[in-house]
Amino acid sequence: MTNSHTLFRPPGEADSLIIRVADGCPWNGCRFCGMYKGVKYHFQGLENAEREISRVARLHSQAAGKAGKGGPDAHRIFLADGDVMHLDFQTLEKMLTLINHTFQSVVRISVYANGTSILAKTDDELRRLKELKLNTLYMGLESGDEQTLKEMNKQETAENTIEAGQRAQAVGLRMSVMVLIGLAGEQGSSRHAQATARVLNEMQPRLLSALRLVTTPNTPIYKNFKMITEHQAVAETRELIAGLELEQTVFRADHSSNIIPLEGRFPKDKQRLLTQLDALLASGRLDKKSPGRLPWSL
Repeated sequence: MTNSHTLFRPPGEADSLIIRVADGCPWNGCRFCGMYKGVKYHFQGLENAEREISRVARLHSQAAGKAGKGGPDAHRIFLADGDVMHLDFQTLEKMLTLINHTFQSVVRISVYANGTSILAKTDDELRRLKELKLNTLYMGLESGDEQTLKEMNKQETAENTIEAGQRAQAVGLRMSVMVLIGLAGEQGSSRHAQATARVLNEMQPRLLSALRLVTTPNTPIYKNFKMITEHQAVAETRELIAGLELEQTVFRADHSSNIIPLEGRFPKDKQRLLTQLDALLASGRLDKKSPGRLPWSL
């Protein structure tokens, strides 16, 4: 497999065995994203993907053997690159079948997935993938505001994303959804927060992550987009959380881009999170003129 470019994985997959079965992202058109810019999407075919799975299994077996742990014992596997769910059902089924056969102790297999890729599968196909231990689909909603999605050249609409999330969870797959604080800029901040809360309430994801948009030189919007201030970012996060009516969701905003790390479970921790943000907004410590100190690495 061609794998000279950076490999990305969700923070929740830090301890997972990662197997790259494709390169890049099949859409790769989002104006805010620089993850796969300069990487041409390429799936090298099922035979090569199966060869890569077997190669990783051998390496894992050798490493485990040296540590006195026997053969492959990866319980959690993440398949890279971006949007592996884009592959057709037959290809996914064969790859997951091989993984189940090769890593007999595997408990869960997870992937990045766009709404369009989920909707391309029938309910029966989604159920079959779940049977083969596909577990968590990491999907970027980014915003529930249609205007913002269009401006950022997101492939999906908010309504398509709702449908994809509902269908996946209806068959037992777990959705981990990401939203971007500041994506609509200062003028669209409130609209973005309210619309995003509405979409999340309809989708009811089991996992929700909020990151702050930090523009970098490899993103198309870098030169022309003005990031919101520290104070505005916290206020937008507060407005988003205030609008959430989630029944059973783990929430995290602990990425390095976030101004303050947040974590909780909805609905029980909603008021605590709001109180924490209100105290920060009233503290006078937040920069009201600039985005403030930015993370050295994302």
